[in-house]
Amino acid sequence: MSAFHEARLPARLAFGCTGGVERRTQVVTLGSGFERRSSPWAQGRRRYLIGTATRPLDDAAALVAFFEERSGRLFGFRFRDPADCRSCAPSMTPAAGDQAIGTGDGSRKTFALAKTYGDGATAVVRPIAKPVAGTVKVAVAGVVLGPAAFGVDTATGLVTFNIAPAAGAAVTAGFEFDTPVRFDSDRIDVTLESFNAARVGAVALVEVRV
Repeated sequence: MSAFHEARLPARLAFGCTGGVERRTQVVTLGSGFERRSSPWAQGRRRYLIGTATRPLDDAAALVAFFEERSGRLFGFRFRDPADCRSCAPSMTPAAGDQAIGTGDGSRKTFALAKTYGDGATAVVRPIAKPVAGTVKVAVAGVVLGPAAFGVDTATGLVTFNIAPAAGAAVTAGFEFDTPVRFDSDRIDVTLESFNAARVGAVALVEVRV
């Protein structure tokens, strides 16, 4: 039985969410006063809080139903992070040249989607495992390919070409994507505000590795 469901949390249930990236840094202060800093994490981890606003009772019931379907913390699911859900800036439309995902060698056909944050030696490359179906655009050596030239596994983020890109050819992609998350609690609380409205206590989501 899979520990991840390819279901996306409906956007209307996440209105008013807050969230961001968490890092884990170990800091040791030496006797000289200097610090030694290190991190066991190569990637940041996203965390979100949803459900704190008063909403229609039907929406509260839908969130409870979604929580039940995931068995609380047991199963992961897709979440659309409004601030980071595209290969480009949030206000722009993804284009095939947005992100570098590899270089052809004449035989390799499969490439993994990724998004790069920053530039140069300090850049962080984030694997994208949950692209949104129908949004992936791909280019090889700057030439945009038609959708019949490649396939996309939306459960893993792997792009497979019918014909391997030529040796030295830059492979790029543009896409929309979801963040894989799970509920970070096995409890959800609902307060009845009126006959037709309810307030759901803060519901925490945490990113999972898939």
